[in-house]
Amino acid sequence: MLEVNNRIVMVSGASRGIGRAVVDRLVASGFRVSAGLRDPNSLQQSERVMTHHYNADDTESPIAWVKATLGRWGGVDAIVNAAGINPKVRVSDEGEDELEEMWRINVKGPLRVIRAALPHLAVCGHGRVVNLGSLAGKRVGSNVGYAMTKFAVVALTHGIRREGRATGIRATVICPGYVATDMTLNDDEIPRHEMSQPGDIARLVETVLMLPNNASVSELLVHCQFEPML
Repeated sequence: MLEVNNRIVMVSGASRGIGRAVVDRLVASGFRVSAGLRDPNSLQQSERVMTHHYNADDTESPIAWVKATLGRWGGVDAIVNAAGINPKVRVSDEGEDELEEMWRINVKGPLRVIRAALPHLAVCGHGRVVNLGSLAGKRVGSNVGYAMTKFAVVALTHGIRREGRATGIRATVICPGYVATDMTLNDDEIPRHEMSQPGDIARLVETVLMLPNNASVSELLVHCQFEPML
């Protein structure tokens, strides 16, 4: 396992849900966290936590966030892309506005953060990228639009694995099913107490960040209920 040694992790979507749980978990374990949020005041700063405005729908936002992180701590060791949205889009629906928004935030958002940080991840020799995907990125339910974006996140993760391998960059996509966050408040397929908890996903993120270069996990599927085909 790699040592923490104040490693610097950028976490998007850090104000709530899985992103917030990741911040809390990593800080408690000794990491330094640069939290990207729409409202930087929604999370308290500390010796180990800096906050910065991040809008996944803004092409310049990732560049400014990476620059601020470098200014505070001088480097970037890892990225955790947890920001995302899931309006329901079916094949039969008319219009493309919601699909376009999901594409910008769920796919282009992580890609832009990674591109901005990639040279700095390569310097440390153990750069890590963790993308929060979904089991919707492995099979398709009723929300085909969301599934399309999460399939793309899986592909993005494997692209990073290829391009970054020589410089020690490793990438993992974590694909949970139902997680008890605000995003699933209106889902009634299973009771909320049976859903995965944000803190448990955060624990998996920490584990992936700590694995050595020669024990990289490319995909991590997380089930809260039995699915025979996965």
